[in-house]
Amino acid sequence: MEHFETIVIGGGSAGLAAAIALGRSRRTVLVIDEGQPRNEAAQHAHNVLGNEGINPLELLSRGRQEAISYGVQIIEGAVDRLTGSLDTGFRVTASGQSFSAGRIVLATGLVDDLPAIPGLDRAWGDTAAHCAYCHGWEVRDQEILVLGLGPMSTHQAMMFSQLSPNITFINHNPSALNDENRATLAALGIPVIEQSVQEIEFDAQGDLDSVKLADGRNVSAQALVVASKMNAQASLYLSLGGQLAEHPLGTFIQVDDMGATALPGVYAAGNASNLGAMVMAAAASGTIAGAAINADLLGKQLAKVQAQA
Repeated sequence: MEHFETIVIGGGSAGLAAAIALGRSRRTVLVIDEGQPRNEAAQHAHNVLGNEGINPLELLSRGRQEAISYGVQIIEGAVDRLTGSLDTGFRVTASGQSFSAGRIVLATGLVDDLPAIPGLDRAWGDTAAHCAYCHGWEVRDQEILVLGLGPMSTHQAMMFSQLSPNITFINHNPSALNDENRATLAALGIPVIEQSVQEIEFDAQGDLDSVKLADGRNVSAQALVVASKMNAQASLYLSLGGQLAEHPLGTFIQVDDMGATALPGVYAAGNASNLGAMVMAAAASGTIAGAAINADLLGKQLAKVQAQA
């Protein structure tokens, strides 16, 4: 069984950044990646300093080549099993292969759980978005419908109102809109339609056209704003005995400032531990986790040498 000082599970921005930090410190590193990045549906990544508007898949391709240049090994596949501990060592099984490691980085990302509205999956990542910083400039001055789904929706309406005067709030989930939220929307001059959305409709060219409401009306739209339920992909963490932290927007793996989880030897980075992390923030958390692991390994090596002296 091949042994690595660190195995990184997940090859997105966070996982690759962790691997590069470790590779540059001459650590043996394996990255196991399923090849299903969260932002795959998007054509462009924004707020990426020096690479503004880059295609997300191109960014990851560059990151993989950088990691490989520092001796990092990368394999494609899903991790079937993760067992062990810091004391006994970790064992990872993926696509019929088994590997051992002294440290683990979980950069497994999150899943956007969307409401079951026909057509929404088709628009997601393109004309249906959740983040004003990620996609707001691209829909400036357009007709934007904010789907009222939960506690984040009013905040989204406020954020997008900075980018377009044409905002309408569709109160899809009435129980989520309290008096304070209504007062905010009124102060912003954003009209509220008290109807649920039955379907997202597209024109003959395949572009977003409108939403169909429960009363049969169609409301035209060029862009939708949707608050997904964001849940960390954390089955491997749970299998080790870890527990997830709750957030109004979903669930995540709680870490300290250096990316360490409650399980010794296990680190988490990117959206698995920070639901709101954009590309650069995710990468930064990976770099921090990689540096922390290297420092930890150095400390263990020094202690061993001193014990033998």
